[in-house]
Amino acid sequence: MIVSRSQNQFSQHRENSASLLWRFFLYQKERFPLLGHGLLVAAFSFSAVSYSRICRGATGFIDWPTFSVGIFTTISLFFLVRVFDEFKDAEEDARYRPELPVPRGLVSLRELAVAGTVLSVLLMGLNLYFFPKMLSILGIIMGYLLFMGKEFFVARWLKSHQFWYVTSHMFIIPFIDVYASGLDWLLAGVSPPTGLLFFFAVSYMNGIVLEIGRKIRVPAAETAGVLTYSAMLGTNRATGLWIVLLFLTLVFSMTAALAAGYERVELTVLAALFVLCTAPAFLFLTYKRKTYAKMIEYASAIWTVGMYLTLGGGPMLAKLFME
Repeated sequence: MIVSRSQNQFSQHRENSASLLWRFFLYQKERFPLLGHGLLVAAFSFSAVSYSRICRGATGFIDWPTFSVGIFTTISLFFLVRVFDEFKDAEEDARYRPELPVPRGLVSLRELAVAGTVLSVLLMGLNLYFFPKMLSILGIIMGYLLFMGKEFFVARWLKSHQFWYVTSHMFIIPFIDVYASGLDWLLAGVSPPTGLLFFFAVSYMNGIVLEIGRKIRVPAAETAGVLTYSAMLGTNRATGLWIVLLFLTLVFSMTAALAAGYERVELTVLAALFVLCTAPAFLFLTYKRKTYAKMIEYASAIWTVGMYLTLGGGPMLAKLFME
């Protein structure tokens, strides 16, 4: 395991000799942009809580101090996923992606381990202080993260079976979804509404859509040692798979909408989002341009944010403004 800060042809002395705080600022810009990821996770968390409340007919929203701690927790959990990925991918990154922050010595794995440990303790302390009921869910998530970090103790097998690798790792997203929605139903002391099962399924599928969408490239952009689905399956099959998965996510999201009692407006918005987001994929199938491949990645994010807001955030905001 790499524990010291590396040096290679991409290392920049001015960056690597900067303060720890500045180096972590540069690290997050590259590997976990807090603004972009924060907005996405905030929409994810707000929609999970909103959907739960709408499904069970509760009025208003949860109190904002609770939601603020909840958002900090969910964003931190996704950051911890990134930290664990740095450890899992350390050898491959050093060999094939030396330009990344850890291989070029911007931060070390030891520093990331310390940051992750401190953040984990902080999360447990905050949840213990504000809402001890949430510790059980948080503990399960942290445990699953640890298993993910060890590749479920079958790392070699998972690496050679990409389907099981992706499907096993994506469970972390609905687990975090359970936490976010639990800020409503668990803290209220009631059973989770049935519709959340479809919402969790949507979250799981969205994770796969995002994963595949960011790893579709034109042949000229493929890099040795960097796994992409276009290299593994071919550009047409990978793009077709992405479209099919997005359609399945649409079906689950419409089912979740019906379970919440939504009517034609929300269903129409979801269908329109699907058409809009699949357009780059069909363009890519026809023209095989790098721009359209990148647009598939953007479309995955647009679909995710738009879908969450349609299922939970938008209807909740409408209710709050009408009250």
